[in-house]
Amino acid sequence: MNFETTQERSMIRSTAEDIAGEYGPEYWREKEEDGEFAQAFWDELGEAGFHGLLVPEEYEGAGMGMQEMGLAMETLCAEGCGMAGTWYLVLTAGMAAVGIREHGTDEQKERYLPDIAAGDRNFSIGITEPEAGTNTLNVATRAEKDGDEYVLNGNKAWITFSDRADNMILVTRTTPREEVDRGVDGISLFIVDMDDPGIDVSPIPKHGINYSKSCEVFIEDVRVPEENLLGEKDGGWWTLVDMLNPERIGFAAAGTGIGKLAADTAIEYANDREVFDAPVGSHQGVSFPITQAYAEMETATLMREKAAWLYDQGEDCGYETNVAKATAVNAGIEAVKQSMQAFGGWGYAKEYDVERWWREINLTRLAPVSQQMAYNHISQQLGFPKSY
Repeated sequence: MNFETTQERSMIRSTAEDIAGEYGPEYWREKEEDGEFAQAFWDELGEAGFHGLLVPEEYEGAGMGMQEMGLAMETLCAEGCGMAGTWYLVLTAGMAAVGIREHGTDEQKERYLPDIAAGDRNFSIGITEPEAGTNTLNVATRAEKDGDEYVLNGNKAWITFSDRADNMILVTRTTPREEVDRGVDGISLFIVDMDDPGIDVSPIPKHGINYSKSCEVFIEDVRVPEENLLGEKDGGWWTLVDMLNPERIGFAAAGTGIGKLAADTAIEYANDREVFDAPVGSHQGVSFPITQAYAEMETATLMREKAAWLYDQGEDCGYETNVAKATAVNAGIEAVKQSMQAFGGWGYAKEYDVERWWREINLTRLAPVSQQMAYNHISQQLGFPKSY
């Protein structure tokens, strides 16, 4: 790993700072309250080239890696965008771009990657199901071969952007689990057009991040040509794994980014707000908890950078991505909690935004993989017996 700041990364950081300055906390407070997608922000990310960071240059992208994407996400989050800094990039520009880049056919790359890079195509990722939950190997969505097509049936839950996506990468079973030797076998991924009449989308009312919908998706007799298969038939688990590691790196960036945003906001307030004839920040009971959380976020950032570096080198990074995600989330949650405490009662007021960041960051405990599942993976790498 090289910690030298390159010209490219300096430009990414400064561009992200400029965008976050234009689309700051008040903007996201309004979008959240109105339940409105931030189209102008999405377009701005496209104009800045952020949607194409992971897209090869031959497909009109920047040809960069997860180190640069993680930096962009954390900076956007920390400089004013909160969760949106990761949320608007992780699915299409992260997961879909990587999946198609690494496993797509030449035709799929030509069709989808230039549009992703330009910000003209949005993807949702159809993984989670009501009954399977975190156990992706138990997906029940079926893909049955019929001539030169596959017929898809099933339903998904908590599928972000599915209300407005052009396409979905859909996780299915092409061979039932009871007919394969290993649970990871028999899974296949398909690229699906979301305007198919057999797809019905229903938004789920939720606690936060309402500038983006998360939905149930019902799939009934949707026919796709066999060339829409992404990766190998029955070998889709490994394609999916390549997509999930960038997602975890992205959520690690969200954890530290949101935490730093809240902490910096609280530090500014604690310097201005006087109680008992002194700034509240002069009291160690206020300053030390935020300081400790900040130090832990800085450490988590280093692990995220290591995970991203390993990923960009094509090395196994499952352990590192789970450590990065788990530690970043814990540190970020503590930072936001202590920042709310520094505000006192005003921390509960919408006008200071900390309560919104609290709602946003708590999602990272549950997704894209729960903290418990991250620790399951880590514990196995440490030598503990498998617990699931």
